[in-house]
Amino acid sequence: MTFKSLSLITATLLLTSNTYAGETLEPLIITSTGIETNELQAADAIEVYTTQDIEQAHVQNVYEFLNKATSVFTTNAYGNPFMQKIDMRGFGVGDGYQNIVVTINGRKMNNVDMVPQLLSSISPSSIEKIEIIKSSGIVLGGDGANAGAINIITKQSNDKELTFYAGTYGLIDGAFYIGHADEKISINLSGETQKSDGIRHIDTNGNKDENRFSTLAFNGTYTPNDKLELRLGANTTHTNVIYMGTMTLNEFNTDPSQIGSNQYGSSYHSIQKYNSNVLNIGASYYLNDALSISIDLSNEKKKSEYTLPLYSSTSDSDYSYTLAKTYVEYATKLFALKVGFDGFYADLDYVNSYSVDLDMEKNNQAGFIISEFYLDKLRLKAGYRYEQMKFNESSGDNEKENLHGVELGFNYLLNTNCSFFANYSHAYQTASLDRMFDYFSGGYMGYVKPSESDNYTIGYTYFSKQNKLKISLYYIDLKDEIYYYSDPGYTNSRNTNIDKSHKYGLDIYDKYILNDALNIVANYNYVQAIIDEETENGENYSNKKLPGVSNHNLKLTLNYLPNKNTTLSLTEVYRSDAYAAEDFGNSFSQKQEAYNTTDVAVTYTKDNYEFFAKVNNIFNQKNGIWIHDDAIYPMNYTTTAKAGIKYSF
Repeated sequence: MTFKSLSLITATLLLTSNTYAGETLEPLIITSTGIETNELQAADAIEVYTTQDIEQAHVQNVYEFLNKATSVFTTNAYGNPFMQKIDMRGFGVGDGYQNIVVTINGRKMNNVDMVPQLLSSISPSSIEKIEIIKSSGIVLGGDGANAGAINIITKQSNDKELTFYAGTYGLIDGAFYIGHADEKISINLSGETQKSDGIRHIDTNGNKDENRFSTLAFNGTYTPNDKLELRLGANTTHTNVIYMGTMTLNEFNTDPSQIGSNQYGSSYHSIQKYNSNVLNIGASYYLNDALSISIDLSNEKKKSEYTLPLYSSTSDSDYSYTLAKTYVEYATKLFALKVGFDGFYADLDYVNSYSVDLDMEKNNQAGFIISEFYLDKLRLKAGYRYEQMKFNESSGDNEKENLHGVELGFNYLLNTNCSFFANYSHAYQTASLDRMFDYFSGGYMGYVKPSESDNYTIGYTYFSKQNKLKISLYYIDLKDEIYYYSDPGYTNSRNTNIDKSHKYGLDIYDKYILNDALNIVANYNYVQAIIDEETENGENYSNKKLPGVSNHNLKLTLNYLPNKNTTLSLTEVYRSDAYAAEDFGNSFSQKQEAYNTTDVAVTYTKDNYEFFAKVNNIFNQKNGIWIHDDAIYPMNYTTTAKAGIKYSF
C-alpha cells in the first residue's frame, strides 16, 4: 500500500462524529454447498455477499466486485474486460480460472476450451447473492473444482430499478431490473448495455481499444400449488472487444496507453465478437415436507469471431453446450441427503483462414451423493461423486477418464457466536479441448492428463452484531497440475502437467462495525504455491514457486455514513509482486510488479433516487501483467471516474 493511500485511510478513520441507525450482522443462509445451512454452521470456508454489498460497491461488472471485495482475484490480462481470468487459493493468474467451477442459479458456466467464464452475462443489478466455497464444491460442481466453486444467485423479488452512469474515456452504461413476485408467479427481466471508447492506442491514427457489450436475461417461476414448481429462463449476451499485444518495460513505465513495439506494426491489433444464447427449464416436485425431486435442463449456443486485420486472418468457433441435472433431496431434523445425476455435452467446431477445420466433443456424466448429519452442536458432512469424461475429435483421437470426487467435513458450534470447522476434499480438473489440439495446424498435440488435488482446511467463524470474522488455514497437495510450457526457443512449447506441487495459505475475512457511522471490511490472503517435481525440455523446475501467484493479498474497504442518506467508501486493493506468468524457472530478470489501486466512492439517496460517483485508481498507479521479460499487458493503469443515478419504483 502506498503512503498516500495509508494517509487517506487514516483521515477516514477520524470522520466518526455523526450517527445513524446502523446495520447489525447475522449469519447468512447458504445454498451452494448442496444442503442448505448458514455461515456459522457450514463445514466449509465460505464467503457470502448480498445485493447490498454489490450495490454499495458500484462496480461495472461482476469481475470488478470479485476483485475488490472478495478473496477472488480477477484480471483482464489480454485486454478483455468482459471475460476475465479469475483465481483463488494460489492457482495463478494463468490457469486459476480453470480450477474454479462457476455457476449461475446452479447452471455451470465453465467452457470446454480455454475461454474464461462469461461473467459479464450477469448484470450486477440482477444479483441476489454470491457464494464462494473455497477448496470444496467438487461433489455438486464436478470437473474443475480444484480451488473451489462460485455460485451466483439472481433475484426473485418485486424490485424495479433503472440505473445509468457515464465516465471517463467514453464510458456509458445503462441497466434495468424489473421483478414481480406473488404466491404463484415470480418473473423478472434484467438487462444492461455498456460501451467504452478505450484507453490504449491501437494505431497511429488515434484509434483506441474500444469495447462494448449488452446482456438481457429473463427468469420465471410458476407454482400452481404447494407441490409443484416450474422454472424457465433465458439469457443473451453480446460482446465486441479489441485486443492489444504486450509492451516493453520501458514503454510501460513511459506510457502504458501507447501501442508498444511488441505490436509487430502500427496497425497490429485483433478484434473478437463473442455471442452467447442460453435457454434453461426446470421443475421441482415436493412429495411432502421432507422429500422432493428436481430436474433442470439448459442449452447454450456460443459463437466467437476472431479477426487479425493486419494479416487478414480470421478464426470462428461455434459452441453448443447441453447440461442436465436431476436429484432427490430428503431433509429432517436429524439429517439431510441429496442424491442425483448430472450430464454435460459440448460440441466445438473451429475453422480458421489457414484451412484448419476441427470438430471436437466433450461428454461428462456423473452421479453424486451428499449428506449432512446433525448431532446437537456437531454437523457432519460427507459426499461422493463419480464422473466419466470422454472427448472425441473428428479425425479419431479419443480419450476417456473415470474420476472420483470426495468431500468430508464437520462443524462444531462452540457457542451461539462461534464455531470451528474442518474439511477434506479430493477434486480434479480435466484438460480443455484446445490444450490437446493445434489451432494453426489442426493436429493432435498429445493428451494432457487430468489434475487431481487433495485439499485440507481448518477454520474458525465468529459472529456478533458488530463483527463477522472468518479465519481458515489450508493445504493443497496436487498431482499433474495442468500448465503451458513456453519454450524460450519456441519449438517445444506445449500444454502438459506438473508432476507434483502443493499450496498452502491463510485466509482472513473481517467485517467490523465500529459504530453507527463507520464500518470496515478486510480480506487478507497469504499463499505459497510450490512446484515439487517437474522437468520439461531439460529444465528442472523442482522446488520453484508457481509463477503469477502473489504471496500477500489485501483488500480493505472503509464505509463512512455521516447521515442516513450518505455513504462514503474508500477501497484499497494490494497484491505483492510475483514471478512473471511464464517464469517457471524463477529466473527472468523482470518480475510481476505489485498491484495497487485505491478507489473512492460516494452515494447519496433521496426518496426513490440514488446518486453515486466513483473514482478508481485515484493515485494513478501503473498496473500490468508480466508474461516474460519486456512482455507486459497493461491493466488498470490510469485514473478513471464515473457518476450516475439509480431510480427505484
